Amino acid sequence: MLDPAPRSPLRSTVAIVIGLVAVIVLSLGTDQVMHMLGVYPPWGETMPDTGDNLLALVYRCVYAVIGSYLAARLAPRNPMRHAVILGAIGLVLGTIGAIASIPMKLGPAWYPISLAVTALPCGWLGGVLHRARQPNSSRHPEVAEREQR
Repeated sequence: MLDPAPRSPLRSTVAIVIGLVAVIVLSLGTDQVMHMLGVYPPWGETMPDTGDNLLALVYRCVYAVIGSYLAARLAPRNPMRHAVILGAIGLVLGTIGAIASIPMKLGPAWYPISLAVTALPCGWLGGVLHRARQPNSSRHPEVAEREQR
């Protein structure tokens, strides 16, 4: 029997990269809009306001879930694994960002730490949302079989 979802490292990589690019583009695009509207201070200035940082954290978490959902959706197999891998990448990048930015005192230290800490749960949630939108696997044995691989 032909495997409906052949192993493809390239397709897996592309799925994760597309999810990551979506998160970055949405986050930076929203940042730019917030700066242009005067919600955030001009680029290069500190952002000490708790409300501004909470707003940024919320939309970045939403975008992380969307990116992870997208990675899971595009995955050739094991969609949850792809979503969690994207979350792990976010954890690594967030940790690097926190280590680099906290000494620069661009804003409160809790913000970059929160970005790192929320990355993996957001990745997982994106995978869960993808799974919830799939057909009932008890009615579609091929879906259940593909998910187990």
